[in-house]
Amino acid sequence: MKDKAAKDDGLRACCPICKAPSFAAYRPFCSKRCADIDLHRWLTGGYRVPAVESEDDRDRDRDGLDEAPNAQK
Repeated sequence: MKDKAAKDDGLRACCPICKAPSFAAYRPFCSKRCADIDLHRWLTGGYRVPAVESEDDRDRDRDGLDEAPNAQK
């Protein structure tokens, strides 16, 4: 078990929000507050995956190919 080995070595993961040591109850965060901050960032679009839209994607959007098959216009 990798987690058990990390505990035995005295190593602890840090909270990705405030860098404090994380606790099992809120893993990988240190507290409910930091977990809620992270959730808020996800829900409001604070975290984004960069993407480059190709010409094919633009053509599909323009032609309406991404619409549901039974969509009414």
